[in-house]
Amino acid sequence: MDRNLKLNSEEIIKELGNLNKRFSGKKILLTGAAGFLGCQLVHYFIVLNNSKILERPCQLYAWDNYLRGIPYWMNDIKENSNIHIQRKDIILDTDYPDPDFIIHAASIASPIYYRKYPIETIDSNVTGLKNLLEFSKNNSIESFIYFSTSEIYGDPDAKNIPTSENYRGFVSCTGPRACYDESKRLGETLCVNYSQVYNIPVKIVRPFNNYGPGLKITDGRALPDFCRNVLSGKDIVMFSDGSPTRTFCYIADAVVGYLKILVNGRYGESYNIGTEGPEISVKQLAEMVIEISQELFNYKGQLIFEKSEIKIISDK
Repeated sequence: MDRNLKLNSEEIIKELGNLNKRFSGKKILLTGAAGFLGCQLVHYFIVLNNSKILERPCQLYAWDNYLRGIPYWMNDIKENSNIHIQRKDIILDTDYPDPDFIIHAASIASPIYYRKYPIETIDSNVTGLKNLLEFSKNNSIESFIYFSTSEIYGDPDAKNIPTSENYRGFVSCTGPRACYDESKRLGETLCVNYSQVYNIPVKIVRPFNNYGPGLKITDGRALPDFCRNVLSGKDIVMFSDGSPTRTFCYIADAVVGYLKILVNGRYGESYNIGTEGPEISVKQLAEMVIEISQELFNYKGQLIFEKSEIKIISDK
């Protein structure tokens, strides 16, 4: 088992305290198990079962269709009797294992991949989610969380940055990110209405810039891109002035929030999970990566600013 994922899991268990016991003897269905969020969640349940905190081990059914490939770490847990790794497509496969908890994390979140697979992205966030909600209508589910995204807010104008929780978003329905942003927004609508009409205990979580072990170097977002440049010995090239700011939330801290919402969240409610600060610019992030890499790897690259050759066509 990856040392950092194991340490993260131990820290999550420590932070959750008695809430860990809610999973004793339970069945958990986790979709998107091969993804970044799924990776840490799978390791949490493995370490929890090994911790002797639970009176009876929980049974995790970890589903993924492996559209982006099978991650290396899954080979280490195939023989775990309480962790059931299964190749499943949530659009087609509905032979659910009678779960007590559902964690729907199956979605392509990488810009590179959701532009390559736009229909599959929409299907996961809408059709796959609807399949799970329909199942929950007639079965006893203790709790259900749907992973939405901070991208449901789209591109706020300057007066809405930082963005308040009552901001409704500014999202294109036809732009290059629409398959992801809009399907997540519709997913939230489905959750709220199924909760109201059928009293399904579904909750919505919106991750804000999670990072940590398990995040693929080919993900296509800023931090993985910078790290890929470092590991290949190349300069970090930025095609903007790097002024947009973000806060970043470590995956172990985020998972504590997700699991608290799973066991204690309100039906039909949305929860933003991230950190309030520090808010740093993309330029500052690149400079931090360079500084740390110089110390750790004797990295010789530098930050370079260039103009993008891509012509941007407005979708408004």
